[in-house]
Amino acid sequence: MKKKQSIAVHDKPSGIAYLIGRLDHVLSRRLRDSLGLLGLTAAQYTALSVLETQQQLSNAQLAERSMISPQSANEMVKAMEARGWISRQPDTNHGRIIHLRLTPEGSALLHEGNAAVAQLECSMLAELDADQRGELHAQLRLLLRSLSAIVL
Repeated sequence: MKKKQSIAVHDKPSGIAYLIGRLDHVLSRRLRDSLGLLGLTAAQYTALSVLETQQQLSNAQLAERSMISPQSANEMVKAMEARGWISRQPDTNHGRIIHLRLTPEGSALLHEGNAAVAQLECSMLAELDADQRGELHAQLRLLLRSLSAIVL
């Protein structure tokens, strides 16, 4: 049984989806520009962030958590390993599984990336006070949860 929606459904959209799409487009461009100055792509930054949080992951897990395809993750991992940002180590219990870890160089680069992203967020949120920022964060998480739950 489908849950009844608590808001009225109209024939014309409210424009919120458009605004979120535009925000995503502009934010992606700004992230690309800021991180590019460090020699990082947004996908690499995301992967380094995920690796810092998770400590060790397989290539497939990294792809899923970084929101990219396994093929793209494989190419990205090769490039990041060649640059010395990550290391690959075989699993001690299963020889075909390779664990990925941040190197000290990757950790230092991630720290620079975090500073660049924090500065960008600060600029984006400059007109909001702390309470508004907290409410925005909560509302975005709610929207994400609601949209993720939709089954088509």
